[in-house]
This record gives sequence, C-alpha cells and structure tokens, in this order.
Amino acid sequence: MFSFLKKLWRDRRGNALIIAGAALPLIVGSAGLASDTIQWALWKRQLQRLADSGAMAGAYARVRGNTVDNCSNVATATYSSPVAYDVKKNNHLPQTPTCTATNPPTTGGYTTDVNAVRVSVSMQRPLSFSGMFLTTPPTITANAIATVVPGGKYCVVSLENTATTGITATGNANVDLGCGMITNSTSMTAAVATGSSEVHATPIAAVGGIAESNNWADGTVLQPFTIAQEDPFAGINPPDSSTYPSGNCPNLNQNNPNTTMTPSDFVAGTTYKAMTGAAAGAMCFNSISISGTVTFPAGSVIVLDGGSLGIGAQAHVSCDGCTFILTNRQINGNPSIGNVNINGGAELDLKAPGTSATGIAATYMGIIVYQDRRAQDGTSANDQSTINGNADSFLQGALYFPSQQMTFNGTAGMTTDCLQLVARRVYYSGNLDISNTCDTDSGADAFLGKKVRLVG
Repeated sequence: MFSFLKKLWRDRRGNALIIAGAALPLIVGSAGLASDTIQWALWKRQLQRLADSGAMAGAYARVRGNTVDNCSNVATATYSSPVAYDVKKNNHLPQTPTCTATNPPTTGGYTTDVNAVRVSVSMQRPLSFSGMFLTTPPTITANAIATVVPGGKYCVVSLENTATTGITATGNANVDLGCGMITNSTSMTAAVATGSSEVHATPIAAVGGIAESNNWADGTVLQPFTIAQEDPFAGINPPDSSTYPSGNCPNLNQNNPNTTMTPSDFVAGTTYKAMTGAAAGAMCFNSISISGTVTFPAGSVIVLDGGSLGIGAQAHVSCDGCTFILTNRQINGNPSIGNVNINGGAELDLKAPGTSATGIAATYMGIIVYQDRRAQDGTSANDQSTINGNADSFLQGALYFPSQQMTFNGTAGMTTDCLQLVARRVYYSGNLDISNTCDTDSGADAFLGKKVRLVG
C-alpha cells in the first residue's frame, strides 16, 4: 500500500485537470461579473433614456402652458400627466421604475428656471450572478434636466400650422440672410429649396421636417421638429370699428406715372377721411393704386378699409415712419380684406414707425404693412400678396400677412438690411438679402426663437 501511494505521488498525469478544476470558480466568477456588468450598463442606459425623455416631455408641457406632474403614477399615467405618461410609454425595462419629477428642479443650476424640469428614475433589480452574494439588489438611478433655451434669431416666420409647406425657395431665388427662418408647418417638407435657388440662412427651423437639399448653403443649421414660433405681432390688432369715419372712405388712384403727390397734397376730407378716437391721426382709404410718385406724410398710419394696395411698375412710393393697414371695419360675416401687389419695377422707400413714434403710429411700431388676420387664404392672386421692388428700393420693418401667403420676388441690390417677413407661408422666387442689422431706434428687430433641450 505504501509503495502504491508513493507511485501515485510521483504520477504527473491529470495535473491539467486539477489546475482547471481549481481555476474554475475564478473563470465562472469572471464570466458572471462580465455578464452582470453588461446587464447593469444596459439597464442604466435604458433608465437614462427614460429620464431624458421624461424631462423633455416635461419641458414641452411647460412650453404649452401645462402643469408638470410629479411622475408618481407611472403605471396608471394618462395624457394629463405628461412626464409619467412619457416614462410609461417609453419604458422597455423589465419593471416599472420609481420616478420623481420637479419643476423647477430643487437641486442643480436651474432651480430658478420656471421652464426647467428635472426627472429622476430608479429601480432595484437583482443581477444573475452577483445577486447570489448580495442580500439587497443594487439600486440603479438616472437623472436628467431639460428646459427651454434660445433657438436662434429669425427674421422670416411662417405661421402655417398644417401639413402644408411653409417656406419655399424656388426658381433662381438667391436668399442671403444674416438670420434664420422658421415655420410652424407640421409637414415633413415644412421648408424646401428647389430649382436653382440658393439659400444662405441659419438656423432653418420647422415644427415638422425639413427636406434635404443642395440648395441649402454649406454651414446651414437645420432644426426640424422644433417648438412652434409664436406670432410676434399677436397682441397687435387693427383699429376698432368705432374709430372709422362715417360713410365709405375714398379710393386713392394715382395712376399717371408723370404725376406726383407730396405730403401737402394729403388733406382730410379731400384725399382721405380721418380716423377718430384711439385711431386719431390715421388716414382712411378704401383702396390705393399708385403708378406715379407719392410721398406720404411722415409718421402716417394708412388704413385701407376693405381694399388693396397696388403699386405699379413705374411708381415711386415713399413714407418715413409709416404703416399700411389692410383691414375692414365690418365686424360680422367674412369681410373683404385687401392684399398687396407691388410690381417689380416699383421703387419703394418705406420705413416703419420707430421708437420715437407717437399716437396711433406707436401701436404699429416696427411694422411696414399689417394685414388683418381675417384675410381669406387661397391660391388666387386676390388671396395672396406679392412684394417686388427694384434695386433702388429701401425697406425697413416688418411685412405682416398672418393668414395669407406672401411671395417675395426681390431684385438684387435692394436695401433690406432690417426687414422681417411674417406670413402664413413665405415663397421666394427672387432675391432677398437681409443682414439683420437694425438701428436701436428703428422699432424693428429679429425674433428670438426657442427650443427644448437637455441641459443636465
């Protein structure tokens, strides 16, 4: 027996098996830890996605003016609880996490930001291997903060809020802006550039999608699926019906290219009727048609009661600190609201009321043309406005057509450094060059956009 044991001791066969057996717990443990680490990282990533999405949903709720819930009822959440409902719909974890939302956050750098929403999600989940050695499953946590931040400066705003394209550049249009464009269109082609057009503008934003195009210049920042831009002139209304003079206002027909009207030619009761009350100082016409040279009195507010503004090819129209208002004193029904048609050969020298404006002119500070929101939208020439002008034209201020399409067929060389276009739809088929530089006393400036983004 003793000799057998000595022989067995000297035998080296099977050593590898013994070593492998001794190392097996280490190998299994390493594999188990690796598997747990991957599973942990996956759950952590999914939790972070939930926190990010929930915070964004909360910030968008703030943009819409809704209350942000505390995210305590994820399992039974409905639309009325935007954060909890978002977490519920986007949860791909094996269980419902614990969720907390605060607006504004109680910790971090956004505690005074009323639009900031902080979402914290967590869950306890046993891991396959390490769970055998832990008495309590580890807690996985993820946090996110989202808020509303500046989205760029826009000098072109399309208020179209349906699935119709809001901004179009086509033909040989050459649009060069020192500012951005935005449309509220929900179409997947909310802003398009086709033909031989070339658009230099950034950012270009839309509530819907933005079609990829080589016509967008290099360096253009596209921001699809952004927050809708508010109507920058939503708080400005046409003169009250009680301020109109009795009887119909006269037409101003100056259709002889060789004739001239100066400020002294505008006489109340002769060439126009005077508005009253809060609109005192404004001139009332039914329609205006100009083919010659007309210089309106500085600081004028020119009200067109149901008619349109037409400027012919040979016209030269000037007005310093003026606003043209296309409206109708009629309150009920579908009143006729005029449009604007400015021929390409016309020379314009139009400046909106500035910060020094007084009386009724101060109400329309920064606006060259204001069209009543009751204007009917359509595809005919009577339901759209067209703005042209030659190289000697000067425009400063905003062109406002909230319910109709505005087509801008500019000519290279027009002075439009400080110009804003606000319309239901904006259509370019000519040249537009806006450097976005407005004097501080002009009363006009680009519009600040906003967007929701994660900030923490």
